[in-house]
Amino acid sequence: MIVKDRKFKSFIPKEAIANRVQELGTQICADYADKNPLFVVVLNGAFMFAADLMRKVVIPSQMTFVKFTSYQSMESTGKVDELIGFQEDLMGRHIVIIEDVVDTGITVSEIMAEINKFYPASVEIIALLYKPTAVKRPVNIRYSGFAIENKFVVGYGLDYDGFGRNLEDIFILDESV
Repeated sequence: MIVKDRKFKSFIPKEAIANRVQELGTQICADYADKNPLFVVVLNGAFMFAADLMRKVVIPSQMTFVKFTSYQSMESTGKVDELIGFQEDLMGRHIVIIEDVVDTGITVSEIMAEINKFYPASVEIIALLYKPTAVKRPVNIRYSGFAIENKFVVGYGLDYDGFGRNLEDIFILDESV
């Protein structure tokens, strides 16, 4: 699979993603059955994961979107910029941050710090992908779809310079070429 100017190979097929999203949705429904959580979707990468996950969350809940960025091309810049911030009242709410991938932990820890300024009842993270060997700022991920090695991935919302988000499967950079 060629995305932009790089070759990628199959990594996590759509069936495995769908099964894991179903499991995560079931777990969240049990954990938040009486809490009316507010799901905070981190754009752009988490939109596909969030859409599928929210179809599995059948309890009363709300959803909002934020946009923070720390990536340029295939590298983390180490600096987090807020592009779209919070519009909802977060005080006393149970917040679940929906992330596509947690690698360095820098972006999601900045988002958590921002949320905590509003005194929520709780803040948890759900990440489709987690790269434990890439962590520079440790964060507690309550719900993790897949722990993966520190490799560049595209598909299912994840991109390479804006390309590849529309792929149903997740692909990993083919370093053999």
